[in-house]
Amino acid sequence: MRLLFSIGVVLVTGMFAGGDVAGIAAPGPKFESPKNQPQRQAADRDAQTVDVELILAVDVSYSMDMDELAIQREGYAQAIQSKEFLQALKLGPNGRIAVTYFEWAASTDQKIIIPWRLIDGPETADAVAAEILKTPIRRASRTSISGAITFAMPLFDEDPYRGLRRVIDISGDGPNNNGTPVTVARDAAIEKGIVINGLPIMVKEPSYSTMDIDNLDFYYEDCVIGGPGSFVITIKDRDKFKEAIRTKLLMEVAGRMPERPVMRVAGKDKEPRVNCMIGEKIWSDRWGR
Repeated sequence: MRLLFSIGVVLVTGMFAGGDVAGIAAPGPKFESPKNQPQRQAADRDAQTVDVELILAVDVSYSMDMDELAIQREGYAQAIQSKEFLQALKLGPNGRIAVTYFEWAASTDQKIIIPWRLIDGPETADAVAAEILKTPIRRASRTSISGAITFAMPLFDEDPYRGLRRVIDISGDGPNNNGTPVTVARDAAIEKGIVINGLPIMVKEPSYSTMDIDNLDFYYEDCVIGGPGSFVITIKDRDKFKEAIRTKLLMEVAGRMPERPVMRVAGKDKEPRVNCMIGEKIWSDRWGR
């Protein structure tokens, strides 16, 4: 089931409550009886288990202006350091997640900013936030959501941690206009048990000079997201940018949905409300390739 939420309606802050968690690691014996090895192996596996493996895939195409890109970076860094995020982290059965952050544009243009990192408390959260902020902001041509999804899928195999859930989080301000059709990449990810959530950015009025479209939120709902519990949070107000990012991360980390979803999104058996090839069509109509 896929859900759509408006940032003005989703009230996640205060939804989470957590307690202090303390752990003491004692050194193991130098020599260990063979009969204890299965228990030790099981403990090692548990130590590698996280509540979610989360891939943050962030659009840096030229349709995103420098101010938007800066706010986006700051939004992710501040969200990861926030009290609400750290409280949500404690609610999980393991109290930790694995996260990687990459930026994307064309089908062959993806750049990993943060390789897989474990976040299990304030110190690791601060370290990841600092890594996000220190990398120079860049922009690039074309928009390939399908390329981002295709690039993201094998990253899960490289993650040293094992997640109870695997989530790709796509943010962007336009439809796919490069690479394979977005629905092909989406369906391939869903078949692997991966959930795709979306953050469509709609802070500018669509114009002929851009690849922006009306109803980008519908496009994300019907063509991009998928998997159990997948959702879309739409940003239509620049001032709500950071709040939307924080809300989205809280929902993904806690694996919970607000009690009052705004509406249910049509399933795959329903006709998409927006042509899933609209970006490719606009590009072809304007530039003939």
